[in-house]
Amino acid sequence: MPAIKSKRPTVRHSTRPPLPVRSPQSRLTKLFPILAIAVAATGALRPDSFVAAQFMIIPLLASIMFMMGLTLTRDDAQRIARDPRPVAVGVALQFLLMPILALTLAKLLQLSTPLTVGMVLVGSCAGGTASNVICFLARGDVALSVSMTFVSTLIGVVATPLLSQFYLAEQVAVDELAMIESLLQIVFVPVISGFCFRAVLPRLSAALQPALPLFSVICILFIIGIVVALNAPQLRGIGPLIVLAVVLHNALGIAGGFTLSRLFGFDLKQSQTIAIEVGMQNSGLAAALSLQFFSATAALPAALFSIWHNISGALLAGHWGRQRDSLKYLLADVKDSEMDGA
Repeated sequence: MPAIKSKRPTVRHSTRPPLPVRSPQSRLTKLFPILAIAVAATGALRPDSFVAAQFMIIPLLASIMFMMGLTLTRDDAQRIARDPRPVAVGVALQFLLMPILALTLAKLLQLSTPLTVGMVLVGSCAGGTASNVICFLARGDVALSVSMTFVSTLIGVVATPLLSQFYLAEQVAVDELAMIESLLQIVFVPVISGFCFRAVLPRLSAALQPALPLFSVICILFIIGIVVALNAPQLRGIGPLIVLAVVLHNALGIAGGFTLSRLFGFDLKQSQTIAIEVGMQNSGLAAALSLQFFSATAALPAALFSIWHNISGALLAGHWGRQRDSLKYLLADVKDSEMDGA
Protein backbone atom coordinates (compact mmCIF):
# COMPACT_ATOMS: atom_id res chain seq x y z
CA MET A 1 0.00 0.00 0.00
CA PRO A 2 1.67 3.25 -1.04
CA ALA A 3 2.44 5.73 1.69
CA ILE A 4 0.16 8.65 1.89
CA LYS A 5 2.06 11.89 1.63
CA SER A 6 0.86 14.56 3.92
CA LYS A 7 0.25 17.82 2.16
CA ARG A 8 1.14 20.43 4.68
CA PRO A 9 0.82 24.06 3.68
CA THR A 10 4.16 25.58 2.89
CA VAL A 11 5.08 28.23 5.39
CA ARG A 12 6.83 31.12 3.73
CA HIS A 13 9.16 33.04 5.92
CA SER A 14 9.15 36.74 5.32
CA THR A 15 12.43 38.14 4.11
CA ARG A 16 11.45 41.60 5.27
CA PRO A 17 13.81 42.82 7.98
CA PRO A 18 12.26 43.45 11.39
CA LEU A 19 11.27 47.01 12.10
CA PRO A 20 13.77 48.78 14.31
CA VAL A 21 12.68 49.18 17.91
CA ARG A 22 13.12 52.73 19.07
CA SER A 23 14.28 53.09 22.63
CA PRO A 24 12.83 55.68 25.01
CA GLN A 25 16.21 57.44 24.87
CA SER A 26 15.95 57.73 21.06
CA ARG A 27 12.41 59.10 21.25
CA LEU A 28 13.36 61.66 23.89
CA THR A 29 16.40 62.77 21.90
CA LYS A 30 14.27 63.33 18.79
CA LEU A 31 11.73 65.27 20.88
CA PHE A 32 14.52 67.52 22.14
CA PRO A 33 13.45 70.69 20.22
CA ILE A 34 9.85 70.39 21.46
CA LEU A 35 11.02 69.74 25.01
CA ALA A 36 13.39 72.72 24.81
CA ILE A 37 10.46 75.00 23.90
CA ALA A 38 8.31 73.53 26.69
CA VAL A 39 11.05 73.92 29.32
CA ALA A 40 11.83 77.46 28.15
CA ALA A 41 8.12 78.38 28.38
CA THR A 42 7.98 76.95 31.90
CA GLY A 43 11.08 78.91 32.89
CA ALA A 44 9.58 82.13 31.52
CA LEU A 45 6.10 81.68 33.01
CA ARG A 46 7.11 80.06 36.31
CA PRO A 47 10.68 81.19 36.98
CA ASP A 48 10.51 80.09 40.63
CA SER A 49 10.65 76.51 39.37
CA PHE A 50 14.24 76.99 38.20
CA VAL A 51 15.81 80.08 39.79
CA ALA A 52 16.75 78.25 43.00
CA ALA A 53 18.79 75.80 40.90
CA GLN A 54 21.11 78.49 39.51
CA PHE A 55 24.07 76.94 41.34
CA MET A 56 23.57 73.77 39.23
CA ILE A 57 24.55 75.32 35.89
CA ILE A 58 28.29 74.67 36.21
CA PRO A 59 27.93 71.11 37.61
CA LEU A 60 25.47 70.30 34.81
CA LEU A 61 27.89 71.62 32.18
CA ALA A 62 30.77 69.68 33.71
CA SER A 63 28.59 66.54 33.60
CA ILE A 64 27.90 67.08 29.89
CA MET A 65 31.63 67.51 29.23
CA PHE A 66 32.42 64.34 31.20
CA MET A 67 29.85 62.41 29.14
CA MET A 68 31.40 63.77 25.94
CA GLY A 69 34.77 62.49 27.15
CA LEU A 70 33.19 59.06 27.64
CA THR A 71 32.30 58.92 23.92
CA LEU A 72 35.89 59.46 22.79
CA THR A 73 38.35 56.68 21.95
CA ARG A 74 41.95 56.34 20.86
CA ASP A 75 40.64 55.72 17.35
CA ASP A 76 39.26 59.28 17.33
CA ALA A 77 42.72 60.66 18.14
CA GLN A 78 44.32 58.42 15.51
CA ARG A 79 41.75 59.49 12.90
CA ILE A 80 42.56 63.15 13.52
CA ALA A 81 46.28 62.39 13.23
CA ARG A 82 45.80 60.53 9.93
CA ASP A 83 43.62 63.16 8.27
CA PRO A 84 43.52 66.39 10.29
CA ARG A 85 42.36 68.62 7.42
CA PRO A 86 38.54 68.38 7.88
CA VAL A 87 38.84 68.88 11.64
CA ALA A 88 41.33 71.72 11.28
CA VAL A 89 39.25 73.58 8.68
CA GLY A 90 36.01 73.02 10.59
CA VAL A 91 37.43 74.24 13.91
CA ALA A 92 39.07 77.24 12.21
CA LEU A 93 35.73 78.19 10.62
CA GLN A 94 34.05 77.84 14.01
CA PHE A 95 36.35 80.25 15.81
CA LEU A 96 36.79 82.68 12.91
CA LEU A 97 33.34 82.84 11.31
CA MET A 98 30.98 82.69 14.29
CA PRO A 99 32.37 85.54 16.45
CA ILE A 100 32.69 87.81 13.40
CA LEU A 101 29.07 87.06 12.45
CA ALA A 102 27.96 87.70 16.04
CA LEU A 103 29.62 91.09 16.30
CA THR A 104 28.53 92.14 12.79
CA LEU A 105 24.89 91.26 13.46
CA ALA A 106 24.96 93.01 16.85
CA LYS A 107 26.30 96.18 15.22
CA LEU A 108 23.89 96.09 12.27
CA LEU A 109 20.87 95.52 14.53
CA GLN A 110 22.16 98.04 17.11
CA LEU A 111 21.86 95.68 20.07
CA SER A 112 22.64 96.90 23.58
CA THR A 113 26.09 96.28 25.10
CA PRO A 114 24.97 93.33 27.32
CA LEU A 115 23.25 91.64 24.36
CA THR A 116 26.30 92.25 22.15
CA VAL A 117 28.48 90.64 24.82
CA GLY A 118 26.15 87.64 24.90
CA MET A 119 26.16 87.30 21.11
CA VAL A 120 29.96 87.40 20.92
CA LEU A 121 30.30 84.88 23.76
CA VAL A 122 28.00 82.48 21.91
CA GLY A 123 30.06 82.94 18.75
CA SER A 124 33.36 82.47 20.60
CA CYS A 125 32.43 79.17 22.24
CA ALA A 126 33.19 75.69 20.92
CA GLY A 127 30.70 73.41 19.23
CA GLY A 128 27.82 72.14 21.32
CA THR A 129 27.40 68.50 22.31
CA ALA A 130 23.88 68.53 20.83
CA SER A 131 25.54 68.87 17.41
CA ASN A 132 26.71 65.24 17.65
CA VAL A 133 23.10 64.08 18.10
CA ILE A 134 21.91 66.30 15.24
CA CYS A 135 24.72 64.98 13.01
CA PHE A 136 23.67 61.40 13.79
CA LEU A 137 20.04 62.18 12.88
CA ALA A 138 21.23 63.87 9.66
CA ARG A 139 23.20 60.71 8.78
CA GLY A 140 26.37 62.77 8.59
CA ASP A 141 29.96 61.91 9.47
CA VAL A 142 29.50 61.30 13.21
CA ALA A 143 33.19 60.52 13.76
CA LEU A 144 34.12 63.91 12.26
CA SER A 145 31.44 65.60 14.35
CA VAL A 146 32.71 64.11 17.62
CA SER A 147 36.32 64.88 16.69
CA MET A 148 35.48 68.51 15.87
CA THR A 149 33.54 68.95 19.12
CA PHE A 150 36.41 67.45 21.12
CA VAL A 151 39.14 69.54 19.46
CA SER A 152 37.15 72.79 19.49
CA THR A 153 36.23 72.22 23.15
CA LEU A 154 39.87 71.87 24.17
CA ILE A 155 41.03 74.79 21.99
CA GLY A 156 38.11 76.85 23.29
CA VAL A 157 39.57 76.78 26.81
CA VAL A 158 42.04 79.39 25.55
CA ALA A 159 40.34 80.64 22.36
CA THR A 160 37.03 81.68 23.94
CA PRO A 161 38.52 84.11 26.49
CA LEU A 162 41.02 85.53 23.96
CA LEU A 163 38.34 86.04 21.28
CA SER A 164 36.05 87.67 23.85
CA GLN A 165 38.86 89.99 24.89
CA PHE A 166 39.68 90.81 21.26
CA TYR A 167 36.10 91.61 20.17
CA LEU A 168 34.73 93.12 23.39
CA ALA A 169 37.69 95.03 24.88
CA GLU A 170 36.27 98.37 23.70
CA GLN A 171 32.87 97.72 25.32
CA VAL A 172 33.46 95.77 28.55
CA ALA A 173 36.34 94.54 30.70
CA VAL A 174 37.07 90.86 30.06
CA ASP A 175 39.10 88.93 32.65
CA GLU A 176 40.50 86.37 30.23
CA LEU A 177 42.76 84.66 32.81
CA ALA A 178 39.83 84.05 35.17
CA MET A 179 37.77 82.81 32.21
CA ILE A 180 40.55 80.38 31.20
CA GLU A 181 40.71 79.07 34.76
CA SER A 182 36.93 78.60 34.79
CA LEU A 183 36.98 76.80 31.43
CA LEU A 184 39.73 74.47 32.65
CA GLN A 185 37.46 73.44 35.52
CA ILE A 186 34.22 73.23 33.52
CA VAL A 187 35.52 71.79 30.24
CA PHE A 188 39.09 70.49 30.13
CA VAL A 189 39.19 68.47 33.37
CA PRO A 190 35.78 66.76 32.85
CA VAL A 191 36.51 65.86 29.19
CA ILE A 192 39.92 64.37 30.00
CA SER A 193 38.42 62.61 33.04
CA GLY A 194 35.75 61.02 30.84
CA PHE A 195 38.35 59.95 28.28
CA CYS A 196 40.52 58.35 30.99
CA PHE A 197 37.50 56.72 32.64
CA ARG A 198 36.68 54.98 29.36
CA ALA A 199 40.28 53.86 28.91
CA VAL A 200 40.47 52.40 32.44
CA LEU A 201 36.94 50.96 32.65
CA PRO A 202 35.96 50.12 29.05
CA ARG A 203 33.17 47.65 29.92
CA LEU A 204 31.40 50.01 32.30
CA SER A 205 31.80 52.84 29.78
CA ALA A 206 30.34 50.68 27.02
CA ALA A 207 27.34 49.88 29.23
CA LEU A 208 26.78 53.62 29.83
CA GLN A 209 27.00 54.63 26.14
CA PRO A 210 23.30 54.12 25.20
CA ALA A 211 22.16 56.36 28.06
CA LEU A 212 24.59 59.23 27.41
CA PRO A 213 22.44 61.11 24.84
CA LEU A 214 19.48 60.92 27.23
CA PHE A 215 21.44 62.30 30.19
CA SER A 216 22.98 65.02 27.99
CA VAL A 217 19.52 66.09 26.80
CA ILE A 218 18.24 66.24 30.40
CA CYS A 219 21.22 68.35 31.51
CA ILE A 220 20.84 70.75 28.56
CA LEU A 221 17.10 71.11 29.23
CA PHE A 222 17.78 72.02 32.86
CA ILE A 223 20.34 74.62 31.78
CA ILE A 224 17.84 76.15 29.32
CA GLY A 225 15.17 76.31 32.01
CA ILE A 226 17.49 77.95 34.55
CA VAL A 227 18.89 80.55 32.13
CA VAL A 228 15.41 81.45 30.80
CA ALA A 229 14.05 81.72 34.37
CA LEU A 230 16.87 84.08 35.37
CA ASN A 231 15.95 86.23 32.35
CA ALA A 232 12.18 86.05 32.85
CA PRO A 233 11.77 89.80 33.59
CA GLN A 234 13.81 90.76 30.50
CA LEU A 235 11.98 88.24 28.31
CA ARG A 236 8.68 90.01 28.90
CA GLY A 237 10.04 93.07 27.16
CA ILE A 238 12.15 91.24 24.59
CA GLY A 239 12.25 92.79 21.17
CA PRO A 240 12.22 91.03 17.83
CA LEU A 241 15.76 92.21 17.02
CA ILE A 242 17.53 89.86 19.44
CA VAL A 243 15.43 86.94 18.17
CA LEU A 244 16.32 87.90 14.59
CA ALA A 245 20.00 88.19 15.54
CA VAL A 246 20.06 84.69 17.04
CA VAL A 247 18.23 83.13 14.08
CA LEU A 248 20.53 84.84 11.54
CA HIS A 249 23.64 83.94 13.54
CA ASN A 250 22.71 80.27 13.46
CA ALA A 251 21.57 80.26 9.81
CA LEU A 252 24.60 82.15 8.48
CA GLY A 253 26.93 79.91 10.49
CA ILE A 254 25.41 76.77 8.95
CA ALA A 255 25.35 78.26 5.43
CA GLY A 256 28.89 79.63 5.71
CA GLY A 257 30.25 76.38 7.16
CA PHE A 258 28.71 74.34 4.33
CA THR A 259 29.69 76.67 1.49
CA LEU A 260 33.27 77.18 2.62
CA SER A 261 33.72 73.45 3.28
CA ARG A 262 32.66 72.67 -0.29
CA LEU A 263 35.09 75.29 -1.55
CA PHE A 264 37.84 73.53 0.41
CA GLY A 265 37.00 70.35 -1.54
CA PHE A 266 35.31 68.27 1.17
CA ASP A 267 32.61 65.81 0.14
CA LEU A 268 28.90 66.37 0.76
CA LYS A 269 28.68 64.40 4.01
CA GLN A 270 31.76 66.08 5.48
CA SER A 271 30.51 69.53 4.46
CA GLN A 272 27.11 68.96 6.02
CA THR A 273 28.79 67.76 9.22
CA ILE A 274 31.06 70.80 9.37
CA ALA A 275 28.05 73.06 8.70
CA ILE A 276 26.20 71.56 11.69
CA GLU A 277 29.26 71.88 13.92
CA VAL A 278 29.92 75.50 12.93
CA GLY A 279 26.29 76.61 13.28
CA MET A 280 25.58 74.85 16.60
CA GLN A 281 27.47 76.42 19.50
CA ASN A 282 27.93 75.40 23.13
CA SER A 283 25.37 77.98 24.19
CA GLY A 284 25.05 76.43 27.64
CA LEU A 285 28.69 77.29 28.28
CA ALA A 286 28.13 80.79 26.86
CA ALA A 287 25.22 81.26 29.26
CA ALA A 288 27.30 80.11 32.24
CA LEU A 289 30.19 82.44 31.33
CA SER A 290 27.78 85.35 30.79
CA LEU A 291 26.25 84.85 34.23
CA GLN A 292 29.62 84.39 35.91
CA PHE A 293 31.51 87.28 34.33
CA PHE A 294 28.85 89.71 33.04
CA SER A 295 25.08 89.75 33.69
CA ALA A 296 21.81 87.84 33.31
CA THR A 297 20.94 89.99 30.29
CA ALA A 298 24.19 88.94 28.60
CA ALA A 299 23.06 85.32 29.01
CA LEU A 300 19.82 85.97 27.09
CA PRO A 301 21.26 85.40 23.56
CA ALA A 302 22.71 82.09 24.77
CA ALA A 303 19.32 81.03 26.17
CA LEU A 304 17.58 81.89 22.89
CA PHE A 305 20.35 80.21 20.90
CA SER A 306 19.99 77.03 23.02
CA ILE A 307 16.37 76.79 21.99
CA TRP A 308 16.63 77.88 18.37
CA HIS A 309 19.72 75.96 17.23
CA ASN A 310 18.17 72.70 18.40
CA ILE A 311 14.95 73.45 16.51
CA SER A 312 16.76 74.45 13.31
CA GLY A 313 19.23 71.59 13.73
CA ALA A 314 16.47 69.01 14.10
CA LEU A 315 14.65 70.37 11.03
CA LEU A 316 17.86 70.37 9.00
CA ALA A 317 18.76 66.87 10.20
CA GLY A 318 15.35 65.60 9.14
CA HIS A 319 15.75 67.09 5.65
CA TRP A 320 19.34 65.92 5.10
CA GLY A 321 18.64 62.51 6.64
CA ARG A 322 15.69 61.89 4.27
CA GLN A 323 17.72 63.08 1.27
CA ARG A 324 20.75 60.88 2.03
CA ASP A 325 19.56 58.02 -0.24
CA SER A 326 18.14 60.25 -2.97
CA LEU A 327 19.53 60.16 -6.50
CA LYS A 328 20.78 63.72 -6.17
CA TYR A 329 22.87 62.90 -3.12
CA LEU A 330 24.12 59.60 -4.54
CA LEU A 331 25.31 61.38 -7.71
CA ALA A 332 27.00 64.04 -5.58
CA ASP A 333 28.80 61.33 -3.59
CA VAL A 334 29.96 59.65 -6.82
CA LYS A 335 31.21 62.98 -8.18
CA ASP A 336 33.08 63.70 -4.95
CA SER A 337 34.67 60.22 -5.04
CA GLU A 338 35.81 60.73 -8.64
CA MET A 339 37.34 64.09 -7.72
CA ASP A 340 39.16 62.53 -4.75
CA GLY A 341 40.53 59.77 -6.99
CA ALA A 342 41.63 62.17 -9.71
